[in-house]
Amino acid sequence: MAKTRRQIQQNLPLIDLVAELIDARVPVSSRNPELPALIGNKPHMVLLNKCDMADADVTAQWSAYFDAHQQSVLCLDSKSGKGFSQFIPQVKTVLTPRLAQLQAKGMAGRTLRIMVVGIPNVGKSSFINRLAGASRAKVANRPGVTRGNQWFLIGKGVELMDTPGVLWPKFEDQRVGEHLAFTGAIKDSILDIETLAVRLLECLLPRYGQLLAARYKLEPGFEQMEGYALLCEIGRRRGMKISGGDVDTERAAAMLLEEFRNVKIGRITLERPEEAAINAGL
Repeated sequence: MAKTRRQIQQNLPLIDLVAELIDARVPVSSRNPELPALIGNKPHMVLLNKCDMADADVTAQWSAYFDAHQQSVLCLDSKSGKGFSQFIPQVKTVLTPRLAQLQAKGMAGRTLRIMVVGIPNVGKSSFINRLAGASRAKVANRPGVTRGNQWFLIGKGVELMDTPGVLWPKFEDQRVGEHLAFTGAIKDSILDIETLAVRLLECLLPRYGQLLAARYKLEPGFEQMEGYALLCEIGRRRGMKISGGDVDTERAAAMLLEEFRNVKIGRITLERPEEAAINAGL
């Protein structure tokens, strides 16, 4: 985090706008709370990426929430390209004062430079690939640019600067860590997969119980099950048995997480505007 903080600070003078990618399934947990202080008054857009994986109704609520707080927001799907045609026009709208300033200085048409930021697994690479096209035209290093940053030409007069995706050192809220683990932003290898799957089921039951029932053919009454019992029931219905007839809960847990992350259970959003305290400064 310290290295990325330095890179952002050192390169901000070169930048016209910061584009912050967040995961539409976890719009609070996938935001780095240190970013507002880092970028200060620099023009800023929030990109709700992976909207194809999130609950469409809740994504609309988040979009309205950001709008109500005067934060420029755009919903994107990097796989299909949904929303991408609006990106450059919205950038120019956000930068209207800056563009007028450049024109007054006789610099109309000067290349606009956008810094792309985001934690791991929010889809920065897919976003840049989609915008830059197959060629991913890499722009030559510029003076003052920290080694390791990459510039990409995405169209006439617009360049993107990629930055490393990093998590902040400490989660103040345990749910933030859980939500990032559910979506794969934290490596499974450092986690207890069964505990994680149990917590995911406990999070899904209140609002997405019917999606679970449809996916795993659960019988009425499953809503009253505790998380571990429900994981066992799902494993049993998928035939995941070990010697002695017990359910292979580790295998069932891995399957559940994989199916959640690949939208096989359904389009799900774990955080809602009315429940979550948004980071200061949005």
